[in-house]
Amino acid sequence: MPFLRKASSVAMGSMYQVQSKLRQDLGLHKIQAVRKPGRELNGTKAYVSAMARYGFNPTEESRFFHLKKTDLTKEFQRRGYTRRWEQLVRTPQERPDDPHTDNEPVPAEDQQYDTQYLCEIGIGTPQQKVKLDFDTGSADLWVRCSDSSLLHHADKKFDPKKSDTFQESKTDQTWKIQYGDGSTASGTVGTDIITVGGLQIKNQAIELAKKVSNAFSSGEADGLLGLAFSTINTIESDGKPDPQPTPVENMISQEDIPKEAELFTSAFYSARDDKSEEKSFYTFGWVDEDLVKASGKDISWTPIDNSEGFWKFPSESATVNGENVSVSGNTAIADTGTTLALVSDTVCKALYAKIPGSKYSYRYQGYLIPSTITTDQLPQLSVAVGGKQFVIQKEDLLLAPADNDHWYGGVQSRGTMPFDILGDTFLKSIYAIWDQGNNRFGAVPKIEVTQHTEFPTIQASPEASSPEPADKIDHVALVELLKRSMKNLQAQ
Repeated sequence: MPFLRKASSVAMGSMYQVQSKLRQDLGLHKIQAVRKPGRELNGTKAYVSAMARYGFNPTEESRFFHLKKTDLTKEFQRRGYTRRWEQLVRTPQERPDDPHTDNEPVPAEDQQYDTQYLCEIGIGTPQQKVKLDFDTGSADLWVRCSDSSLLHHADKKFDPKKSDTFQESKTDQTWKIQYGDGSTASGTVGTDIITVGGLQIKNQAIELAKKVSNAFSSGEADGLLGLAFSTINTIESDGKPDPQPTPVENMISQEDIPKEAELFTSAFYSARDDKSEEKSFYTFGWVDEDLVKASGKDISWTPIDNSEGFWKFPSESATVNGENVSVSGNTAIADTGTTLALVSDTVCKALYAKIPGSKYSYRYQGYLIPSTITTDQLPQLSVAVGGKQFVIQKEDLLLAPADNDHWYGGVQSRGTMPFDILGDTFLKSIYAIWDQGNNRFGAVPKIEVTQHTEFPTIQASPEASSPEPADKIDHVALVELLKRSMKNLQAQ
């Protein structure tokens, strides 16, 4: 063991040395991840966003669920399979004064932009600055362009005509993303140089959003930068899938990037930690050695399975206050595009069984924690990344106020998803190294010394302060009837 630790230290020292030279030669720097202005976290909205993003249904009685029907479009018939079109809806009205209509679709803006942070990059020559969501759960780089049909309040959009290096696609490439309520974003494709943290990435596919639904008009971001794997990129040529390399894949293909630097890293901090400054950041091509040393631990590496396009790894156990919770064969993905940490019902129930006064709420579609909870009363939860357990710090078990008396829990059920989704709730507790060149995920703990669990003063909405609906069971029965009807329809 001492020999292995020494060998590991030597390898890490060599990696840092190579990265330090690259950083100096290219002028690499941190990319500040800034919290979206005016964005208040909403637990139910974060959960529904994850449902829409991954298409899962809850396993508990819930207000929101997916309806499915078969959509045999010509396009999908050409590809040789039947498309299952999904719509995310809420249950029928729960109160006479409920302002929502029966089975109302969830707006696209609630399904996109679940990320908490925006990062600035440069596109083109000369550089045009845009602020994007960095998302390890998707693989498209799309931006609002100057001739977009979208009326967006952001004053910074990419104008390809002002870039000397922009090249239009020669193969009639297009892209289109459709959300659960039928809203869409689509456009054409070109290539250009992007600059991320001082690192220039050439010949990058840029998806120009030219036609977008009005549902996106209130978004803060200028677009999205996907950091997953290109197998889930949505670009098409002549109606057929034609996925293009992601920025990191293009970075790896460049001859000026050594093997030791074919990675990016992320460090997120809670708004409750230090409101005087934005500490969250990404790096491309180098690891923050000082942050690793501050953890007092070596980087723990685990191989990833990218066959589905995600950063997926084994996660076969969890602990709650030191008690092991086995989830044999379980896997998880790390996703910066999801706010919550979504785990199996087994782990979820084991966690909330240890939190005094916690309960599942049908209205809020998730587990709630009393506002009076103290740091000492919260259990210590850890989840496995490969063969090592990482603690989710206690303050992040409390996502945001649900009403005047409860927190919405930062850890929730993954529902019918076959794997865990470890979003920002988990990622705030580690320094993550996304080593794409070596097909591995690395992490060291990053736990704040002081855990801020004080409940803020809020102005709750009438709905937020209202009790659970007395007629819940009747409506759940109706929802189940709808589900069975749709299932029968599909079987015909």
